[in-house]
Amino acid sequence: MCGERRGVYRVLVGKPEGKRPLGRPGRRWEDINLDIQEVGCGGMDWIKVAQDRDRWRALVNGVRDLQVP
Repeated sequence: MCGERRGVYRVLVGKPEGKRPLGRPGRRWEDINLDIQEVGCGGMDWIKVAQDRDRWRALVNGVRDLQVP
């Protein structure tokens, strides 16, 4: 029957295959970039900041404190 091949029918009576990943979705670069700009560090050289461990940790902690649980 033609109705059984339609997508709507398959969604209605079909069984999904596979598993969904557990946990919340990973952060996207756009989200991280917006958080960094909100802290006021949007125009810095990331390679130099990442090489300075103390400065990088201060930046990450500042961004983390902005996030609401």
